Amino acid sequence: MKFISVAVPAAIATFFSLNLQAKDLNMQDKNLHFQLKKPLLIMTEEKGFLACGYINVETCNKTREACAIVTGVNNYDEMKAARVTAVSHAAAELGITPGMDGAAALNILSGK
Repeated sequence: MKFISVAVPAAIATFFSLNLQAKDLNMQDKNLHFQLKKPLLIMTEEKGFLACGYINVETCNKTREACAIVTGVNNYDEMKAARVTAVSHAAAELGITPGMDGAAALNILSGK
């Protein structure tokens, strides 16, 4: 396996200051998948990101990043189908709310 360094938003970098082993790194899509006991999943868009429960919304509030959290997911398709359980203040200002599905949150985060 190959070790890589990735550039990630400040909120994510707060959690990961070391190189991580990435199972799936698609910089064109900006999707990150780190295989831990449960996968750490992040899908980034122009205005922010959708992430699994490993990411802390309070950290995103401190860094003023727009992030929406979904839990109980194991892949990107599940992230899109899952309901958002938490949002940062910046995500809420964009119109993302708990209860909407991940696909709707990504659409808002894309800025389209």
